[in-house]
Amino acid sequence: MRELKEQNKFKRILGLDIGTKRIGIAISDPLEISAQPLKAVSRKPDLDSINEIKKICEEYNVFIIVAGLPKNMNGSIGFQAEDVISYLELLKKEIPLTIELEDERLTSVIAEKALIEQNKKPSKKKELIDISSAILILQQFLNKRR
Repeated sequence: MRELKEQNKFKRILGLDIGTKRIGIAISDPLEISAQPLKAVSRKPDLDSINEIKKICEEYNVFIIVAGLPKNMNGSIGFQAEDVISYLELLKKEIPLTIELEDERLTSVIAEKALIEQNKKPSKKKELIDISSAILILQQFLNKRR
């Protein structure tokens, strides 16, 4: 238990894949090298999911939240991206941390293909795709920081 408390004194980065039904969540390791799976939470009601994210931020000493921004393939902002931005506005009111946006085009497709290669059936476990997408979003952000 002491080791866990010592490990959590490091600041970490949280990755979010915000969907209309669920939010995939990933966390950086203490050295900010790799993204680790955490969980998926139900998005609705928004305040419940925000409270869950707030608890995670406190537990893991998060100092930056990275959220995937689902741009259209041509780089424009569509309905899904507007929905993410609107959710993040609510999140900012409850969690006073830096929130970075990371382009997440095709992360769900990549995550689903990776799960299929691991012989996991993503069609039966949509949460796996959401968590895997959050890992990809966060890992992309961590790689850019190095």
